[in-house]
Amino acid sequence: MEKLASRWFDIVSWAITLVIVLGLTGFAFWHTRNVSAGGEAVVIPTSAPARTLQPVVTPGPAVSVLSLPSIDRSLKLDTIIPERPRYAVLNYTVRRGDALVRIAKEFNIKPETLLWANFDVLRDDPHGLKPGQELNIPPADGLLYRWKEGDTLEKIAAQYRAKAEDIVNWPGNNLDLSNPQPQPGQWVMIPGGWRETKTPMVDAGGAPSGTCNVAFSGFGWPAGETYLSGNDYFPGHYGIDIAAVEGAPIYAAASGVVTKAATGWNSGYGNYIVIDHCNGYTTLYAHLSAINVSAGMVVGRGAVIGASGNTGNSFGAHLHFEVRRNGAHINPWSIFQ
Repeated sequence: MEKLASRWFDIVSWAITLVIVLGLTGFAFWHTRNVSAGGEAVVIPTSAPARTLQPVVTPGPAVSVLSLPSIDRSLKLDTIIPERPRYAVLNYTVRRGDALVRIAKEFNIKPETLLWANFDVLRDDPHGLKPGQELNIPPADGLLYRWKEGDTLEKIAAQYRAKAEDIVNWPGNNLDLSNPQPQPGQWVMIPGGWRETKTPMVDAGGAPSGTCNVAFSGFGWPAGETYLSGNDYFPGHYGIDIAAVEGAPIYAAASGVVTKAATGWNSGYGNYIVIDHCNGYTTLYAHLSAINVSAGMVVGRGAVIGASGNTGNSFGAHLHFEVRRNGAHINPWSIFQ
């Protein structure tokens, strides 16, 4: 019985194996025919070496593809670093070729602020600038003031046309807000402060009565060069410094009567000429090396009246040119507009 049972078990096992083999063979044959229905033979290898898979492109109708132009963009990283306010007073050593206006521009302050902060050195005269001088550079526009015994915030603010609260609130003054009283000898910044400048000046004079009867023909440029070599006009420098080499001709800006033809130091102006144009305007020409006219002479526009130089309080040859209207200084640029 045991042999019979073992034989039947073998028969059933072989039958099952045969059924499985036939089933797999039939499935493989059916799958191959379906895949190759499009007319192409499909080979299914039993084994193949490893390979990189590539996309399969199925043949089909042509497709029109819209090609858009590419836009190249370079990556730009802009980092904006805000400039920190400055509260400290800096020290600057004057170099050859410096001018007060140029130094002020470099430190982003007004020329008069720089002039006022250095009275002990310049005596309010921009032409007093010399190489080697040490200047105080205030941190902002206004007045840099050394506090004195008996000073009060209200008194100093009124004297310099400022506000007491602006002095107290200026961070660089480091005042105790509970008792904001600067100490004698302390440097205090007066934001927006203003004072009269004690710039040396000379008298322009005027044409004698009955002699000022010339025909005015408008203003022209008084030198051969048409650019500045030093200071521009600002409160404290009441003219413009026009580039002119030593000995270059200087011209009358308009017809008029010569009222001054002075030589010497003359408050730092050196040799200078003044012309009255008989219409309320006078022009002044300073630091000359030579004078070709005399007081009382009538000159026409463009007449050579002298030569540029470096006399008086000057460092380097140039023409200092001033314009006054009814005795008061005005910006010389205004007469050429």
